[in-house]
Amino acid sequence: MMLGLVVGTVVATRKESTLDGLTLLLVKGCDAEGKPQGGGVVVAIDAVGAGVGEVVLYASGSSARNTTVTKDRPVDATIMAIVDMVETDGRVSYHKG
Repeated sequence: MMLGLVVGTVVATRKESTLDGLTLLLVKGCDAEGKPQGGGVVVAIDAVGAGVGEVVLYASGSSARNTTVTKDRPVDATIMAIVDMVETDGRVSYHKG
């Protein structure tokens, strides 16, 4: 799993039928403080109701297809948790505000 920041949404009116009804979000990798890191963004299926601006945990590759929402669907990234807090070495580095 990786920490990411939801930075946008994707709308696709024509797509593989097994993806109908699923929400697509843009996720950028972030650090333990919730600050975006360099690099690109990934399009991830939202399995938990996340929104823009939230720090999330997401999985990519074959692990992305192991949620109830994504089972046997053609996805490469899935948001599977919304982060409330990150604690590192006894210090809270991120807290959902």
